[in-house]
Amino acid sequence: MTSRRKYETRLDPALWAYIDAVNAWYPPEIVGLPIDKQRAVYDRMCRAFHQGRPPGVKASDGLIAAAGRDIPVRRYQLAGKAAVAMVVYYHGGGFILGGLDSHDDICAELCAGTGFDVLSVDYRLAPEHVHPAAFDDAVTAFEWAAAATGLPLVLCGESAGGNLAAAVARATRHGAAIGQLLIYPELGGDESAGSYIEHADAPLLSLHDIAFYRDVRSTKAQSPDDPTFSPLRGRDFSGLPPTVIVTAEWDPLSSDGEAYRDRILAAGSKAWWHEEPELVHSFLRARKTVPAAGEAFARIVAAIAALGRGEWPY
Repeated sequence: MTSRRKYETRLDPALWAYIDAVNAWYPPEIVGLPIDKQRAVYDRMCRAFHQGRPPGVKASDGLIAAAGRDIPVRRYQLAGKAAVAMVVYYHGGGFILGGLDSHDDICAELCAGTGFDVLSVDYRLAPEHVHPAAFDDAVTAFEWAAAATGLPLVLCGESAGGNLAAAVARATRHGAAIGQLLIYPELGGDESAGSYIEHADAPLLSLHDIAFYRDVRSTKAQSPDDPTFSPLRGRDFSGLPPTVIVTAEWDPLSSDGEAYRDRILAAGSKAWWHEEPELVHSFLRARKTVPAAGEAFARIVAAIAALGRGEWPY
């Protein structure tokens, strides 16, 4: 359970209002419910927070054929504008929640803000489909986008989706993606140090939650050192595309962003990490009601736009 007292005076009242609204829809104790019940509640919450699509953004649903399955995707395009790049987007939700609708407005705003096409990927969820199912879908969708569109591709994911984006970047490195932007990603970092300890009981995501999601996603034989499962556990970070990582100060996962940046820089590639001060995990949903979250989202959009143009934003 979140220790509210520790954060009571640190968080802006508008941010507390957002946290309280999330917890009213999706309270921390819900992790004790069956997964289908959690999904139903999460989907209702996402509908309640949906901000609508910006004018001029059109979306079309499709399927990518894969061995023994089809992967649902949603492509966002800005009317009257020929895109010069595509964002391949992987949603958050702890690998057990979410889909094309849960992050629909965020993807639409990324499209409007960059002018790029956005491809949202509805990867398979645990526990019905444990690792590497989501990773396999993420790679397949990326490879389809590269072959079918001919556009430069920017990988983007938040939370669990940030894990998938980083894993895809590694699996398709040496030129496939023009850049990647990860938003408060879960990368399998050292849980005995840094933000994992300092913010183990942070609002909206705790160390207990992270362990729960990891366990649901895993088989009994899952190795924590598998870089397709935990991207920070890889040994070779060379050849990755220019990378921007944005985390939240009050989030146990923030240290993952710093560590990932350091590994990429040490391997000789471009990387930049920024910890957004006084924000919490999932702040994208607060972009319309919390000024700091809105400003952070604007910076994310600008960085994606630069990466898609082949420019280094920092």
